[in-house]
Amino acid sequence: MNKEELRALISELLKDAEPMVKGSDYKPTDPGPTPKETHYTDGDFVPDVSQLDLRKLYLVDSPKDGEAFKRLKARTPARLGSGRAGPRYKTLTMLRFRADHAAAQDAVFSQMPEDYGEKNGLVSVKTKCESKDMYLTRPDFGRCFDEENAAIIRKELPQKPKVQIVIGDGLSSAAILSNAMDCMQAIRDGLKVQGIEIGKTLFVRYCRVGAGDAVGDICGCEVVCVLVGERPGLVTDKSMSAYITYKPHTGVSESARTVVSNIHDGGTPAAEAGAHVAELIGKILKKKVSGVGLHLEEKV
Repeated sequence: MNKEELRALISELLKDAEPMVKGSDYKPTDPGPTPKETHYTDGDFVPDVSQLDLRKLYLVDSPKDGEAFKRLKARTPARLGSGRAGPRYKTLTMLRFRADHAAAQDAVFSQMPEDYGEKNGLVSVKTKCESKDMYLTRPDFGRCFDEENAAIIRKELPQKPKVQIVIGDGLSSAAILSNAMDCMQAIRDGLKVQGIEIGKTLFVRYCRVGAGDAVGDICGCEVVCVLVGERPGLVTDKSMSAYITYKPHTGVSESARTVVSNIHDGGTPAAEAGAHVAELIGKILKKKVSGVGLHLEEKV
């Protein structure tokens, strides 16, 4: 019997064979929960879960003391009282987590508008980073300038100013777009009340905090204040911080910086933070020290 005859014989046997086990219709022993009625129909828009206030999002079913827990939750945007569906998170909890995670990623990878500096009357420069990818992988390049951009700083900024404000995109462009200009204006107004006039504000693309030290090297300012977008988290993608350094220069210790953080709508509002920063700058100029040294001075 050759190969072709064997194949034909097997095909004939399989065609006439009866299955040994006959499948039956599936009938679950437990019908499970009845799906709840939905208030949405095809074509309706699903609510934007990212707009829900985490302080009010309380999803625990039949709590022992729900009102007390709600009062506690109102004080923090932490993910408390998320509830559960069996051993898993509820759908709304999971959707909100994924939405916040996506917003954080977008904030890191998004770019500032090309005309941001010009539109807001700022002096625009960039660090040695040529792209967002380089910025994320080479932090050292985000702390210094090439000769072309250093020349722009020398030309546009006064030499040895008392205070120099720097706005940098940092790790969240969304934070700068939401807070920087209001905060900067409040700082200017606060310093003017103290009799401290300042010149143009510098906008630095692909900026790390240390870029302010390089600005100190170039223009010799007494104090630099860097407003920079912070690494976004799952509570907000719009958090900005102000780093204030006395006598900034390359290599200055991180402990020599005074920091005001959590500047955003859900933390310290931009205008309020700016007024506080202006007050701090006045103290730093008076005490001639910033960072840990300033706290030690105030305890004396």
